[in-house]
Amino acid sequence: QVKLVESGGGLVQAGGSLSVSCVASGRTGSAEAMGWFRQAPGKEREFVACITWSSDTTVYIDSVKGRFTISKDNAKNTVTLQMNALTPEDTATYYCVAGATTLLLRSGIGSWGQGTQVTVSS
Repeated sequence: QVKLVESGGGLVQAGGSLSVSCVASGRTGSAEAMGWFRQAPGKEREFVACITWSSDTTVYIDSVKGRFTISKDNAKNTVTLQMNALTPEDTATYYCVAGATTLLLRSGIGSWGQGTQVTVSS
C-alpha cells in the first residue's frame, strides 16, 4: 500500500495559478505512475494528469494541456501539479493517485490520497 498526502490548493481568481503536491510513502516501489484526478461538485471523478517515476512520461487530459504541468522529485517521492490560467471549470477536489502502471492509474486503480480543494472564482 502506498500512502499519499496532498498539500496545496486553495482559492484563486480566474486566470491565476495554484499548485498541489503529493508525497508518497510506504510501498512506493509498487507504483510506477503518479498522478491526479479531480472531482467537481455534481460531476464524475476525472483523470487530469500523470507521470512515471522512471521515464518522465507525462499524460494530460486535453482540457489542461498547455496550462497544467506535472513534475516529480524522485528523491522526495513528491509529485507536483502546477496549474496556470485557471478557470472556474477547474474548481474541484484534486486527488493524488499512485498506480502500478499508467494504464491502471488512468483507470482509477491504485492508492488514493484524501484530496485537496481547488476553487477558482470568476
